[in-house]
Amino acid sequence: MKSSELFETAKTLMPGGVSSPVRAIKPYPFYTSHAGGSHLSTVDGRELIDCCMAYGPLILGHAHPHIRNAIAAQLENGWLYGTPTPLEPKFAQIITGDHPGMDMVRFVSSGSEATMAAIRLARGYTGKKDIVKIEGGFHGAHDAVLVKAGSGATTMGIPDSAGVLADFVAHTRQVAYNDAEALETLLTAQTDVAALIIEPVLGNIGPVLPENTYLQDIRKITRAHDVLMIFDEVITGYRIGIGGAQKLYGVQPDLTTLGKIIGGGLPIGAFGGRREIMELVAPQGPVYQAGTFSGNPLSLTAGIATLQWLHDHKTIYRDLDEKTRALEELLKRADSGSFVRFGSMFKWFFRKEPPKNYREVKECDIGRFGKFWKQMLDDGIFLPPSQFETNFLSTAHSDQDLITLSQAYIQCLSK
Repeated sequence: MKSSELFETAKTLMPGGVSSPVRAIKPYPFYTSHAGGSHLSTVDGRELIDCCMAYGPLILGHAHPHIRNAIAAQLENGWLYGTPTPLEPKFAQIITGDHPGMDMVRFVSSGSEATMAAIRLARGYTGKKDIVKIEGGFHGAHDAVLVKAGSGATTMGIPDSAGVLADFVAHTRQVAYNDAEALETLLTAQTDVAALIIEPVLGNIGPVLPENTYLQDIRKITRAHDVLMIFDEVITGYRIGIGGAQKLYGVQPDLTTLGKIIGGGLPIGAFGGRREIMELVAPQGPVYQAGTFSGNPLSLTAGIATLQWLHDHKTIYRDLDEKTRALEELLKRADSGSFVRFGSMFKWFFRKEPPKNYREVKECDIGRFGKFWKQMLDDGIFLPPSQFETNFLSTAHSDQDLITLSQAYIQCLSK
């Protein structure tokens, strides 16, 4: 069946015809039949260069043989037990070894689950009720963080979804990214804040990068006010280097959440931090967290294989950075916006200057992006279908892919 036919059926069986809103491309999404390396193949017979990479997890590309072989070997031994496995301490040793601030770690099934548990743990540890999130920061689809961005630096949150109680998100406050002074003002006025949760590099609307000493400054501020800092590195973890943004910027949070890359393309999440905080997690402590699929052996196997490969091939981070740097150089002649890159993450913003926060991202010309995105797809390039999503490269993207990608950018930006 063609994509259009599949979508007509899906709409009668699934809300919006999709399993996640971002996939609801008009007039209908393309359906993927298979993928390999840097390319997707659709049921309509098209082959696309993929710069979405499943929204970040596939740093080694689709169906990488090292990961595939590891998964195949584990399948011979079963794929769900409901018991501990030797894979758990093995994987935990890798992650805690790569993140000095993570003395202990708990595996879960998604990044959303990880951030939800980390926030609950922060409240349990501090005994405080409120949290602070960054405007435009995305931490999953659970109630505490589904709050509209742009509601003001110190105002109470407004639910971003039907079914989320206003009373609940009244405990979620927001400040602008790259504005340490706003955080200081908020924490001075509000004494019942358990934690600040922040993407150190805004990924869901970016990349939007931290300016100057912003991350170091807010670390000092949270310590001064006895507020925990949660680094949400679901996107940046192992994407910008081993140890993530916290290692790159030299900022040690109290808690960290991970996902995406650590599952090697299979569902996973993790949260971890200082020992005295993590020891409050059940069954050792009173903060409850549980899940049937937590520590799933297939996900752990794929994750271990991925991280071992990254440890053995650390030069890939330099290589990926050079690829996006080369793309940036080629796009300097375009004048319809601004190009932002961070390692293997990149985005063309339809705004004259690179945005510094969510409010500036919202100034982008969304209509122009929509036309550009469709033109790129017509030229065989699949980008995330939103101005507010990061593009990704993988180790599988070849020099020819980069030439094709840059040519498509230049042509489509000039139309």
